[in-house]
Parts: sequence; structure tokens; C-alpha cells
Amino acid sequence: MDKPHRDRTPRKGIYVLPNLITTATLFGGFYAIVAALSGRFSEAALAILVAMVADALDGRIARLTNTASDFGKEYDSLSDMVAFGVATGVLIYAYSLHHLGEYAWLGGKLGWVIAFAYVACTALRLARFNVLTSISGGTGDFFGLPSPSAAAVIVFYVWSAHSWGLSGESLLVVSMILTLGIALLMVSSIRFPSFKKLDLTGRVRFVSFVMVVGALALVMIDPPRILFILFFAYAISGPILALYGGRGGLPVVGKSRRKE
Repeated sequence: MDKPHRDRTPRKGIYVLPNLITTATLFGGFYAIVAALSGRFSEAALAILVAMVADALDGRIARLTNTASDFGKEYDSLSDMVAFGVATGVLIYAYSLHHLGEYAWLGGKLGWVIAFAYVACTALRLARFNVLTSISGGTGDFFGLPSPSAAAVIVFYVWSAHSWGLSGESLLVVSMILTLGIALLMVSSIRFPSFKKLDLTGRVRFVSFVMVVGALALVMIDPPRILFILFFAYAISGPILALYGGRGGLPVVGKSRRKE
């Protein structure tokens, strides 16, 4: 009689390894905010890059070690919001958008409004992703630009421009268009290819391995600019495929039971 009761008892505690890696994502976002507010934009961008790497690893490690949990999913989503939403919004604002405050005829608030719009779109993107994942299981393409990829476009844009010695004020128009464009792509229904099904533990052809090594070597030549080109190409691939290939629209996962 007691056995069914014990089966219904929730398991206490959390898994250390995947959540520790998720904490690295959270720390990267927090450190990026501190660095951006101090004008250390390259350090802030590097911190968000570390957060991206950690975000790519925690889910895979959780699945490989059979330590995935609902707590880990929620913690990962909150950490993503900090690193790829708030920290990235603060970075682009501190680097460039804050100069809009000098134009009184625009109200002096347009800069932080655009930065907040980006942060809000990140929150909406993550919330929609969580809902779609719970319904459909998270298989197939992404609907809307993934928040880590969106953050990568903004972060590597700032890193590249800053390393070139370009001021945020001189790139104000570009920063506005890029930030708003990437924000809208996140909340769009445009399909983007997913790379979650890539098998990193399986066998591949030698030529494919050489291509991967070559790509890594190319990135190491000039990380900020090469990474910006790669992620920007990924961001615009969705609209291009939607325009010429008809890819778009949210998935139909079932009919609602509510009567109108």
C-alpha cells in the first residue's frame, strides 16, 4: 500500500554538472553587463561568447549523462534571458544606442527604447520556444531566429567595430537598423534550420573532418569578424529561404478544444 505513495514522491536535489555549466552562461551574461557599463566592449563580447559555448554544451551534456530535468530547462531559459537578452541589449546600448540621447528632437529616449525592444523580443522568443517545445517535443526547425544566434549577430558586430576603432556614434544608424531587424526576426514565424541533430559522437568522412578543422582555423584568424559574417549569414538565410522557398509559418500542433 505504501509503494504507490513512494513512487509519487518528487525526487529532491538537482544535477550538479549540467546546471553548473548553465551557471557559466548566467555568469557570462552578468560579467558582460559589468564590462559593457565600464566601456570594456571586447571583454563583454568575449564573456557572451563564453556564455554561448556553455549554452551549447549544457543540454548535450544533460542528455549524454541522462541528467536532464525540468529544473534544468527552466534554469537554462532564465540564464539565456540574462546572457542573450539583457546583457546583449545593454552591450549595444552602451556601445552605440545611448548616443541617441544627444538628439533631443527624438525625445532623448529612443536609444534605450530600441535596446528594450530587443530585450523584450528575446523574452518573447524564449517563451514561445518553451511552449512549442512542450507541445511538439522540440524537433525540426526553429521558428524565429534563436536567441543565441540573434545575440551573436549583435555581439560580434560590436566586437568587430570596436576592434577596428570605430565609435558607436559613427555607426548609430547601422546599430539601430541591425538591432531592430534582429529583434523582429526573433519574434517572426520564419523557419531557421536547426543543428541540434548533429551527431558529434558518430563517424564522419575524413574530408568532412578536414573541412571542420579548416573552418575553425578560419575563425581563429579573425574571430570577431568571421563569426559576425557567419551568424549574420545565418540570420538572413531565414528570410531568403522564406522568400524563395516558401519556408515560414508556425507549426500546427493540434486543434484547440475550446469552443468559440
